[in-house]
Amino acid sequence: MVRRCAITGKGVLVGHNVSHANNKAKRRFFPNLQKTKVWSDVLGQSVRLRLSIKGLRSIEHNGGIDSYLYAKPDAQLTAGARRLKRRILSALALHEAEGPD
Repeated sequence: MVRRCAITGKGVLVGHNVSHANNKAKRRFFPNLQKTKVWSDVLGQSVRLRLSIKGLRSIEHNGGIDSYLYAKPDAQLTAGARRLKRRILSALALHEAEGPD
């Protein structure tokens, strides 16, 4: 499984552990990923995503997953986020085509 945020694309970074004697040992910095369910108002269901805490805060700041994805251009989204955005937009178009009932 890839250690990458589904929304922000934040992934693993590499660096060094540096000792007091200035010895350098390779290490990896992992993002703080959490498996979460995010509610989509347009789809009417929760969507399971693997998000970093920064991605989760960005979604909450923008008012939910629907408005976050709608506001972001496709070039700034990961492939999984673009698929989810297409699902949301098609469900929104279908809902608007049905008319007010």
